[in-house]
Amino acid sequence: MEQRLSLITLGVADLERAITFYRGLGWEPHPASVPGAVAFYQLDGSAFALWSRAELAADSMVDDAGGWGGVTLAHNVRSPADVDSILSAAVAAGARLGRPGAATPWGGYSGVFIDPDGHPWEVAHNPGWPLDGAGRVTIGS
Repeated sequence: MEQRLSLITLGVADLERAITFYRGLGWEPHPASVPGAVAFYQLDGSAFALWSRAELAADSMVDDAGGWGGVTLAHNVRSPADVDSILSAAVAAGARLGRPGAATPWGGYSGVFIDPDGHPWEVAHNPGWPLDGAGRVTIGS
C-alpha cells in the first residue's frame, strides 16, 4: 500500500446543511457530485466527500453509535491570524467553537471548530511544518 490518503468521507445527517456549511468556508462541490446523494470536493492531490452517515456506516461495515469516531481533521495555515479568521468563519457558517485559537505547547497556535455533524477540525499554524506556495504541508524535524 502506497503511503498516501486518497479520499476522506464524512458521514452527515443532512447533506444540504453540510454543503451549505462547507460553502460558508469557501468550499464548492465538484461537478461530479450527485445532488441529494453525495458531495465531492477536489483537494490538492486527494478528495473529500460528504455522504449520508447511515449509508457510510453501512458501506463501511460498522455500527454507528452516534458518538465521536476517534478522528480529528486538521487544516494548517500560514499564521496565527489565519487560525482566528478561519475559526470565526466556521462559527459564522454554523460551527461550534470547540477551542479558541491559542499558543500551543509545541510552539504553534491552534484552535478547534466542530462542524454541524460533530466532526472536529483543528486549525493550526505550526512553524515547524511549513506550507509551500500551494498550501501543502511538509513535516519538519
